[in-house]
Amino acid sequence: MNPQAKQIFTISQLLGTTITISSNHGIKAWAGLEINTLATIPLISKSHHPRSIEAATKYFITQAAASALVLFSSMTNAWYTGQWDITQLTHPTSCLILTSALAMKLGLAPFHFWFPEVLQGSQLTTGLLLSTVMKLPPISLLFMTSHSLNPTLLTCMAILSTALGGWMGLNQTQIRKILAFSSISHLGWMTIIISYNPKLTLLNFYLYMLMTTAVFLTLNTIKASKLPTLTTAWTKAPALNAMLLLTLLSLTGLPPLTGFLPKWLIIQELTKQGMTMAAVSISLLSLLGLFFYLRLAYCSTITLPPHTTNHIKQWHTNKPTHSSIALLTTMSTALLPISPLITTII
Repeated sequence: MNPQAKQIFTISQLLGTTITISSNHGIKAWAGLEINTLATIPLISKSHHPRSIEAATKYFITQAAASALVLFSSMTNAWYTGQWDITQLTHPTSCLILTSALAMKLGLAPFHFWFPEVLQGSQLTTGLLLSTVMKLPPISLLFMTSHSLNPTLLTCMAILSTALGGWMGLNQTQIRKILAFSSISHLGWMTIIISYNPKLTLLNFYLYMLMTTAVFLTLNTIKASKLPTLTTAWTKAPALNAMLLLTLLSLTGLPPLTGFLPKWLIIQELTKQGMTMAAVSISLLSLLGLFFYLRLAYCSTITLPPHTTNHIKQWHTNKPTHSSIALLTTMSTALLPISPLITTII
C-alpha cells in the first residue's frame, strides 16, 4: 500500500476514535464510528486476496448496520425525551437498541459471528488494530451509557461471550482465529462488570490491549499464523518465543502474571455485589480458554515437532528484538506486584 494512503487511513482512524470518545451527542458519536469503519476497510483489503476482500465486505456490512443502530437509538431517545445526549438515555427501547449496536461493534456474543472471519482474512498488523484500537470507541460509548443499560442483559451476554469464546476456540488451528475467540472471551469479562464498576472494565480493557499487542507483534516478528508454523518457530528467536509463552499465560489470567489482576478484581467486585453465581460461572467458563492458550504456549516453546515427518526449521536470526516488543512483553508479565498502586489509581 502507498505510504501516503496508509498514513491518511491511520490519521482517519485516530480522528474517528477521538471524535467518538469525546462526544456526548448521538450524531457526533455515529460520525466518529463511520470514519473509523471507512478508514479500516482499505487496511483489511490491502492484500487483494479473495479472503481479504471477503473479510472487508463482512466488516463493512456489520459495522454499517451497527452504526445505523447507534444512530437509530439516539433518534428514538430524542423522539421520546427530546434529549440527544448519549449519557442521558432513559427510554428502554433506546437502551436495548444501543446495547445490541455496541455488542455488534465489539463482537460480543450473540453478535460475534463476523469477528473471527474478519480477523482471519486480515494481516497480523491489521488484526492487531481490529482487536485493540477499533474496540476503544464502542467501549467508551458503553462506559458512558453503562448506568442506563440493563445489567441482567449485559450479564447474560457476558457469560454467553465467555462460553462461546472458550468453546469455539478449542478446535482452531489458525492463530488469528484463536486470538479472535480469545478477544470475545475477554469482552465477556469486561461487560459483566461495567454496570457495577465501569473503571474496572477500562482497567481490564487497557491490560487486554497491552497483552494482545505484545502477542500480535511477537507473532508478526516470527511470521507465524498457524499452529504448525509456530511449532517450528523456536529456532528463529528462542528468547522471543519464551516471552511469548509467558505473555500467553498472562492472557489466560494465571497468577503471578499481569492478566490475573483484572480477573481477580472483577471476581471480588461481583462477590461484593452479591453475584456469586455469575462470578463462579464466568470463572469456570474461562477454563475453556485456558486450554487453547496452553496449547498455543506449548506450541510456541516446543523443541521437536510432535510427529516423525521432517520439518524445515527456520533460520536463527541475530536481529535484536524491537524495544517496543521487549517493553510490552515485560509489562504483560510483571505488573501484578504493583497492583496496590493500580487499584489506588482506579
